[in-house]
Amino acid sequence: MKTSAILLLSCPDRKGVVATIADFVFRHGGNILHADEHADEESNLFLMRVEFDPADFDIPLDDFRKHISPIAEKFEMTWRLARSDYRPRMAILVSKYDHCLVDLLYRHKSGELNCDIPLIISNHPDNQPMADFYKIPYFTVPVPKDNKRDAEQKILALLRQAQPDFVVLARYMQILTNEFVNEYPHRIINIHHSFLPAFIGAKPYHQAFARGVKLIGATSHYVTEVLDDGPIIEQDVVRISHRDSLDDLLQKGRDLEKVILSRAVRWHIENRILLYGNKTVVFD
Repeated sequence: MKTSAILLLSCPDRKGVVATIADFVFRHGGNILHADEHADEESNLFLMRVEFDPADFDIPLDDFRKHISPIAEKFEMTWRLARSDYRPRMAILVSKYDHCLVDLLYRHKSGELNCDIPLIISNHPDNQPMADFYKIPYFTVPVPKDNKRDAEQKILALLRQAQPDFVVLARYMQILTNEFVNEYPHRIINIHHSFLPAFIGAKPYHQAFARGVKLIGATSHYVTEVLDDGPIIEQDVVRISHRDSLDDLLQKGRDLEKVILSRAVRWHIENRILLYGNKTVVFD
C-alpha cells in the first residue's frame, strides 16, 4: 500500500476551512485520497480528517508544521499530522481473561493491526503461554491488595522502558491511579463489559442479569481519571432473553468484547479518532 499522510484538525466552525485545507494540499502537490468532516453545532466546533498522497508533495513532511502554521493560526486550529507507514507501539495489560488478548494477538499477526507490540504485562502468569506462542515479551507483576502503588510503579517502569505510543487494557482487572492515567493521556484504551453508562464498575453482567435487561453490550473507551467515564470509541449490543443464564450472558459478552476492543484499537492505529470534550468523532 502507498504511504499516505493524515491530517486531523479541529477548530471553531467557520466558512472557508475545507476550501483552505484542500487548496493547501493541492498547491503543494498533494493528492487528497479521503476527506471526512463533522461540525458539532452545540460547541460550534469543526472536525476534519484529510488523508492525502504525499508522493509529489513539495514540502518535506518534517517541515509541515512551518507551512501549515499560518493557516492554523488564522482558523485557531488544533491539528496533528500522522503517516500511514508509521507502526505505533502498543503495550497490552491483561489479567486472567484471555479472549481480548488472543483476538488482538491474532489480528496483529494477520496484519490487521498495523502496530508493534513490545510487551504484555499481567498481574497473573496465566497468559504467558499465549505470549510465548506469539513471541512477545511477557512480564508478570502481581498486584497485592495492600501494596498496589508499588506494583503500579513497576508497571510504569516497564512501560517507560518499552516506550509504547499507547496502552490497551485487554480485560486488565485493576483500577489505575491518576498518576498512571496522566502518564498516557487519551492513550489508554479500555474495554468495559457493559453498554456504558449503564452498569459501571465491577461485575456488570451480574448487574444486568439481576436487572433482567434484554440487551447487553460492550464499550471501548479512552481511560480518564473518572472510572468508566472516558470518551467512548465504540459500542455494540447483543440481544438476550429470559432463557439466557448468567453463564450465557458472560459468553455472549466475551464474544462482543473482543470485537469491540479490536475495532477501537484499529481505529486508533489508523488515526481515525478525534476527541473533543468527553466525546469522540470516529471517521470511517
